[in-house]
Amino acid sequence: MSTPVPRFAQSSRGVPGAETVIDRLVESNGAYAAGFVDPGMDARPVLRVAVVACMDARIDLHAALGLQLGDCHTVRNAGGVVTDDTIRSLTISQRALGTRSVILIHHTGCGLQSLTEGFRHELEMEVGQRPAWAVEAFADVDQDVRQSMQRVRTSPFLPHTDDVRGFVFDVSSGLLREIDPRS
Repeated sequence: MSTPVPRFAQSSRGVPGAETVIDRLVESNGAYAAGFVDPGMDARPVLRVAVVACMDARIDLHAALGLQLGDCHTVRNAGGVVTDDTIRSLTISQRALGTRSVILIHHTGCGLQSLTEGFRHELEMEVGQRPAWAVEAFADVDQDVRQSMQRVRTSPFLPHTDDVRGFVFDVSSGLLREIDPRS
């Protein structure tokens, strides 16, 4: 099995003549911007839906869900878990920008399944300061989706909690499997 070759160099900024990943991304943006035409869209998502998902690079949310630019709000974090910051984003999405539905997407083979809250302790020992945030590690992806649905449904800040559904995305097949919130 061969190791994938990175598309961009991983060199440091301080090396003369070395191009970093960020340099290449900014260069790509220049090419994108040269042909960019303002779509004239509002910040309000057309489908009035917010998607909360894991940041895993294997998940192309727009392709997997058949979404177009402007269709949804997307909130991504490690594990796709519902944290206080996720609630903050969903609150703004609903109260200021008109979303009414929330879809939660975790996935198979998530890195948070191999971490523990001990990760915070290791960080504290390394840098001398304990992180203020929880790792939100989990062993059972289905149960974590249920917990995330419950956090959304019970938040006093979210006025629209009747259309909240949770799924597990299979990174091998690309299929979504819906999670029953009552199981």
